[in-house]
Amino acid sequence: MKTIQAVSYPVHFQEESYAALTNLIAKNDYSTIFVLVDENTFEACYPRFLDKLNTNRDLKLIEIASGEINKNLNTCIKVWNAITDLGGDRKSLLITLGGGVITDLGGFVASCFKRGIDFVNIPTTLLSMVDASVGGKTGIDLGVLKNQIGLFANPQMVIVDDVYLNTLDEREIQSGTAEIIKYGLTYDYSLFEQIKKDKYNNINKLIFRSVEIKNEVVLEDPREKYLRKILNFGHTLGHAIESFYLESEDKKSLTHGEAIAIGMICESYMSSNLLNLSIEKVDEIKETILSIYNKIEIQKEDFSAILEYLKHDKKNVNGQINFVLLNDFEDYKIDCKVPEELIIQSLEYYNS
Repeated sequence: MKTIQAVSYPVHFQEESYAALTNLIAKNDYSTIFVLVDENTFEACYPRFLDKLNTNRDLKLIEIASGEINKNLNTCIKVWNAITDLGGDRKSLLITLGGGVITDLGGFVASCFKRGIDFVNIPTTLLSMVDASVGGKTGIDLGVLKNQIGLFANPQMVIVDDVYLNTLDEREIQSGTAEIIKYGLTYDYSLFEQIKKDKYNNINKLIFRSVEIKNEVVLEDPREKYLRKILNFGHTLGHAIESFYLESEDKKSLTHGEAIAIGMICESYMSSNLLNLSIEKVDEIKETILSIYNKIEIQKEDFSAILEYLKHDKKNVNGQINFVLLNDFEDYKIDCKVPEELIIQSLEYYNS
């Protein structure tokens, strides 16, 4: 069994990891054990979870509706009420079995209930395996504004079982790949080279290295004072684009990874104008990303609305929008100020 030791909890890989969870349950003698799922993971993932978890304890299932649109306070209240009605107390355990929405929201719910109960993350999507489940961030959206409400809280453990990836369609695999590309551009270029050559064919190796990178970054900067900000590359503009498409009734919603992919192309273009990243490398990034993601046309009349969403980015300070930009591969600069006209130019570069 492969394990990475995070800040205060282990990240276990391979299916033998469930033995570690069984031991945790036995050791702590939890009063009640809750499992948070959505309708998709209940059908596709919960049966495997039950089969692999060797415990005679009664599990209390809580199901929420899937999708980013449900990652909000109303859903949290429903889960808190369910935990209360089912006899939850300070000695309860919450196991999250799902993607980024389940992981982010479930960790937030657990961390707030009676001022905090233990929780365990079992991510079932590529996105949650390489990003959301690791690092101690929990949170929910405020309307369509991403992750505006949340706190830092560490799970007791994370179990990465790649068998759950078999339940996903290719679009979900592509969504998670954006976070791996981010690690490659900011921290370990070999990851980007692997994706450029083989896309996401060697998925286990990509997952393990991505978790290693995020763990290394978080160990050095758990509260995002400096180094951890590199994990926001592509996310400043990407979140604004994601929020805009989420709220637009006449447009097809983008996955998180699709929006972040656009953000990385645009923020690479900004980097070539403000820092030392060559336009040849920007073109390389764009070409690689567009070999994975379908290109969409962002209408010029929508630029101003996207810029409005940027004003609510959680990294802003004193009204200033802060970007992570690249001097080169693996060479970054944080808290970069970008003129509005250059942001627009970057969107035009993506469209071109």
